[in-house]
Amino acid sequence: MELLSMDRKNPCRLNMAGSKKCIALLAEGSEELELVASVDVLRRAGFDVTVAGVDGSDSVKCSRNVVICPDVSLSEVVNNDYDLVVIPGGLGGVKKFQQSELVRDLLKKQEDSGRVIAAICAGPTVLKTFSIALKKKLTSYPSVKNELVNDGSYDYSEDKVVVDGNLITSRGPGTAIDFALAIVKKFFGEETRSKIAKGLLYE
Repeated sequence: MELLSMDRKNPCRLNMAGSKKCIALLAEGSEELELVASVDVLRRAGFDVTVAGVDGSDSVKCSRNVVICPDVSLSEVVNNDYDLVVIPGGLGGVKKFQQSELVRDLLKKQEDSGRVIAAICAGPTVLKTFSIALKKKLTSYPSVKNELVNDGSYDYSEDKVVVDGNLITSRGPGTAIDFALAIVKKFFGEETRSKIAKGLLYE
């Protein structure tokens, strides 16, 4: 197993003055590619990203047996204010999120305050569980589409990334960089998004 420590001190940021705060959720069974790609790109753009373990601050085994150390336990930071909440996929992690009152409270507060929520892969089903962003346009991993649309809760799209106001969603591991870059564009504009993408040799 590979052990990854999500060190919050990142000297490779493009915008060190950026004061935007992000919390990225992590639980056993989370999709590691989606989490790490998002955290990496957002930190490059200047986000202050906190990786929060829903079940505590101990190391977490993700969906492909990569082990990640969260920065903190969600319980320690759930009452803080964040410009952005990121929900990765991975069915095991998503189930943990859906069972968490802390995640519910975080998302309700985020929606009520009009701040951005971003979810990828099966992550949007967490929104459905807590009746967040109802009737908005979104996308997801194909296998959970019916769960999101069977009662008309959402306007579904099969685009790689969908932005509807303060909701950003994406399809899966292969679209994780597109997802993160869309978040960067939302907060910092196309010029910063383009600089990050070029630095990654993504375009």
